[in-house]
Parts: sequence; C-alpha cells; structure tokens
Amino acid sequence: MTKPKKMTPKRGQAVHAPPENQVPQGPVRLRREKLSDAVPVRLPAEMMTEVRRRADEDDLSVSSWIRRAVEREIGRTVG
Repeated sequence: MTKPKKMTPKRGQAVHAPPENQVPQGPVRLRREKLSDAVPVRLPAEMMTEVRRRADEDDLSVSSWIRRAVEREIGRTVG
C-alpha cells in the first residue's frame, strides 16, 4: 500500500477548487473556548525557523502550531 501524499496548501487549493468539493461536510466545528490575552514570546532565530517549517508542514498557522505544542506538553505533564 502506498503512503498518501501530504496535504499542502497548494494541493488543498487544487482539491477544493471543483464546486462539488466546496460543499460543507459534517457538523459545524466551533472553537471550544475563547482565547485569552496574547502572550509575547521571543524565540531564537533557528528555533523560529523550525517552528515555521513545522507549522507549514502541518498546514497550520504558527500560532496554532505553538498552541497545539503547548496543549500536548500540558497534557503530558498533567495527565
């Protein structure tokens, strides 16, 4: 069995371009809770480069990627 190709923003646009692929599927997903205040964080340039690369690889914004990383770490240490 071949591994499916990773969904990139460019591939996503191509997949969603046909009208039949623009019909919403499933229930509406809303954010569970509102976000609190912004937290300014400074990272070394090399680390920020890697964060951007990984966020792009996961097709997420940098903020969403960092939020997800923090959620995982909290779950790992609390759970």
